[in-house]
Amino acid sequence: MSKITVVAKVVAKKVAVEAVKAELLKLIVPTRKESGCIEYRLHQDNQYPAVFFFCETWEDAGSLEKHINTDHYKAYVRAVHEMIEEKVVNKMTRIE
Repeated sequence: MSKITVVAKVVAKKVAVEAVKAELLKLIVPTRKESGCIEYRLHQDNQYPAVFFFCETWEDAGSLEKHINTDHYKAYVRAVHEMIEEKVVNKMTRIE
């Protein structure tokens, strides 16, 4: 099976940047402990602080699927659903 790279972009509403950031930070520790998680890094845009990116590497698609069904991920979705303007998730396979 191929490893999966995920680049996920989250854009917070201007009034909710710090709240969204706090919720995103809560994901890091439990996600990094998940079976199949190789890398899970959060970034915040320097010029547009409402824009966040996760760069993730998973052992396989099954590991990623388990991640989106964890309690901590579901809690994040519930917490931010009205605080974000945009969410884009790109699932990719490394080709080099």
